[in-house]
Amino acid sequence: MTMTRVDTSSRLAHLRRLMEDRSVHIYIVPSEDSHSSEYIADCDSRREFISGFTGSAGCAVVTSEAAALATDGRYFNQAAKELDSNWTLLKQGLQDVPTWQEWAAEQSAGGKVVAVDPTLLSGPAAKKLAEQVRKAGGSELLPLDDNLVDIVWAKGRPRRPCRAVTIIPDGVAGKSVHSKIAELRQELAKKNCLGFFISMLDEVAWLFNLRGSDIPYNPVFFSYATITPHAATLYTDDSKLSETCKSHLSNNNVQVKPYDAFLSDARGHLAELSEKSTTPGAVAQQTFLVSNKGSWALQRALGGDGSVEEIRSPVGDAKAIKNETEMEGMRACHIRDGAALIEFFAWLEHQLVVENATLDEVQAADKLEELRSTKQHFVGLSFPTISATGPNAALIHYGPERGSCATIDPQSVYLCDSGAQFLDGTTDTTRTLHFGNPSGEEKKAYTLVLKGVIALDTAVFPKGTTGFALDCLARQHLWKTGLDYRHGTGHGVGSYLNVHEGPIGIGTRVQYAEVSLAHGNVLSNEPGYYEDGRFGVRIENVMLVREVETDHCFGDKPFLGFSHVTMVPYCQNLVDTTLLTSAEKEWLNAYSAEILDKTRGFFENDPLTMAWLMRETRPVD
Repeated sequence: MTMTRVDTSSRLAHLRRLMEDRSVHIYIVPSEDSHSSEYIADCDSRREFISGFTGSAGCAVVTSEAAALATDGRYFNQAAKELDSNWTLLKQGLQDVPTWQEWAAEQSAGGKVVAVDPTLLSGPAAKKLAEQVRKAGGSELLPLDDNLVDIVWAKGRPRRPCRAVTIIPDGVAGKSVHSKIAELRQELAKKNCLGFFISMLDEVAWLFNLRGSDIPYNPVFFSYATITPHAATLYTDDSKLSETCKSHLSNNNVQVKPYDAFLSDARGHLAELSEKSTTPGAVAQQTFLVSNKGSWALQRALGGDGSVEEIRSPVGDAKAIKNETEMEGMRACHIRDGAALIEFFAWLEHQLVVENATLDEVQAADKLEELRSTKQHFVGLSFPTISATGPNAALIHYGPERGSCATIDPQSVYLCDSGAQFLDGTTDTTRTLHFGNPSGEEKKAYTLVLKGVIALDTAVFPKGTTGFALDCLARQHLWKTGLDYRHGTGHGVGSYLNVHEGPIGIGTRVQYAEVSLAHGNVLSNEPGYYEDGRFGVRIENVMLVREVETDHCFGDKPFLGFSHVTMVPYCQNLVDTTLLTSAEKEWLNAYSAEILDKTRGFFENDPLTMAWLMRETRPVD
């Protein structure tokens, strides 16, 4: 990746003029869109436009005199190279470095006004920020209906995508729309709520068994939804829906309304509630239910704290627990995906070592996508492929750029983090390889990471355990030598949906301590180690959470464990077997045998790939 700096001076000057016109002293520019999406459409890349930083996570804060960009450890190196001199980098998570909220609040001292587009900040985040501003001596947190960055970006800003929506048959989804809505209404009845307002794109897609392509790599479409005890409404552009889609929705008693009517309808629901509450003999006021990731704008449209209950989304919780059909789809698509990766790695090694070919990082990524595209049910990639050689592998979220990326060096570490969308599941696999003679340091780092993968894969834990509690298992061997990594150990994975899916995960984030793991969850297992400017190691498998048999059942609780579905060998050239215990070697040999058994059928007429597979799955002593 050529990390170029964009001169943001004129953009900031224009933004500050707009701020001055509105008596705003500090303006917040989040990364997310109005649906709290991690991956966004080009038209919503406001933070990237104003700051020049292209990473997927972070927040920009602009004051009358200064500007700060906050991001996490995955992007420290990238941000340092992309931000120009107008910006201060706030390295989130490091000691004595303020969060962007703290920095914004500090700037507001003396009665200054902080403003934000209320569709881009969640209700809980806005409430917390407003309190921080107040305590710091600021004036207020002001919701601005006009997005100031959009005004600066008026020329050249992409239009919102409006692509066709498709249906996922019940036989693939494993559960009908009718059943999903009925279960959600049961949750509403338990809470005696008037309705649930859904703004997360993957939740809408899952609930109605629909998929789209409005956001790259994520099979979702711009939409909202409302479920009340007696009505179900999908808000999206009518032009996205074929007659078949409309019939699908109509048959499930789902009404379709324009995308832009969502907030105005929310205000209409509030007006109806207010009218009913003044009627003689009215019962105690009921509330609306919104996700804690729902926007501040939605919360305000529904009347704020008095009439809104913010909770973790019941749709998100239900979506994260895969049914048997979805789990079987995950197993099947990972075998096909594994076969594509095996063929790719065999081809890449042959090209570099035998043919002495010159290949750059993008050419390799293109070849991998080509091989994946030949597999049954392939739809597209699940995120941009990280194809990184040597020092680039130390950049956690590196993305090679066509025409300006590095040539792959067979005498250096090569890291490939990639995934695909299939009709029956979503994949995400990372493998680190070396085609030459790795150093002792590289082999040690790789093997310590591998030991962490094995420790997590073989974990057994009681029901009620969270991913926060399990995180240390993957880090323990690195910790013993004073090493670590600055990213989570695992994230939830969607079923032909977003490759990063909440609410579960494995890591040190507070939210991972709030939701316990359950049978049917799908997570990644991806510890790593990165030596800045030299090399990086990451190994990633996708796993299903399952109930396991144990000799005892303490507290009458079932015990859980993991079942890996990723079918790609590890790099034997990088394994230092002297660092593995006998139990770890036994696990590694069993995994290699499983991969060989499940993928060899793809290579019956491909001796080159079969030879590579046989070599990389041979037992270790």
